[in-house]
Amino acid sequence: MRFSWLLWPLSVTMLSACGSSEPTEQPDVMVNIATVQSGPKIQADELDGAIARQPRNAGLYARRAAFRLDAGQTAAALQDINQALELDDSPGEFYFIKARALRAQNTLPAALAAAEEASRHGYSSPELNLLVGETNLAARRYEAALDHLDRTLQQEPDHPAALFYKGIAYAATADTVQALNYLRASLSRDPRQPEILHQLAFLSNAYRLPAEAATYAARGLRLAPGYAALWYDYGRQFELQNLPDSAARRYSRAVQLDSTQYRADYRLALMAYKQRKYAEAVPHLQRALRRAPRLAGARQMLAESYESLGQVPEAQAQYRLLVADNPGNKHWTYKVWKLGEHGRQPAADANRPAAIEPIAPLSGRPPAGY
Repeated sequence: MRFSWLLWPLSVTMLSACGSSEPTEQPDVMVNIATVQSGPKIQADELDGAIARQPRNAGLYARRAAFRLDAGQTAAALQDINQALELDDSPGEFYFIKARALRAQNTLPAALAAAEEASRHGYSSPELNLLVGETNLAARRYEAALDHLDRTLQQEPDHPAALFYKGIAYAATADTVQALNYLRASLSRDPRQPEILHQLAFLSNAYRLPAEAATYAARGLRLAPGYAALWYDYGRQFELQNLPDSAARRYSRAVQLDSTQYRADYRLALMAYKQRKYAEAVPHLQRALRRAPRLAGARQMLAESYESLGQVPEAQAQYRLLVADNPGNKHWTYKVWKLGEHGRQPAADANRPAAIEPIAPLSGRPPAGY
């Protein structure tokens, strides 16, 4: 589980005490972080010259790794932090940066192992516990996630990200009351964070509270009008209030902004399918299934839409996938057989001998000799 809002930006000033692993021959030219130009990519570039002058300074590689990570240059950041660890494998901060880079690559076990090394080397901070908590959440290890998020909150009781991820963990374990409480607490600490508003709107819709969902979604869209997930949330509350046309307009906006919004595609497909607009439903179902191959009911609707449109090979392919997922389902097995027979019928007819036309009876008397 990944969110567009994943961990609050982490400061690289924690590295200020990390020096070189060995003496340098040239004067120690440290970069003053306060004076460099803003932006993590620019800050990383500013360090290039310092690293060229001090190629054995582990702290400089670690600083650049942190900046590159904030700039989204994950592979380059991982290369830098590995170089820093080759030069000096003692600072726990270095392992923490490595854990962040590995988490960004979604290699969860390796990220947790690096975080454990950070702790073993004496590094302790709310951000480390937050990282371990969120990574366990992504791995669906909810008890471990809650444990480390609690540790974050013991160190920093008002940490909005820890409160947010606790809300998500409780939502995953179907503890709705706790989920909403922690998400609201997170919002009170960071009221301009669209991702919190999205999760609150999504949960409110899931538990049939459309009025609350509308409030959160509208508030989020004022902050981030291009955030597709919030357009889906806003559309869903209209659908729950039996206003399908209003809902469809918001779902369409969500898909326009982000083609990976499979839930919006699914709801649009369902609306079209119920109105027997099968040609309209098909592209929405195709996109939704690319993102969520086991989306409940979607493949059945796609198979039946193809069948209704007379696209027999496409329908049979979808029914075969349904049989593979439901091997004991006689209905899908029969559909595969039926469409197979339909497909074989033209070939059988082509190979059948032409029927002999009946001879018309003769009029009048038969010819002589008969």
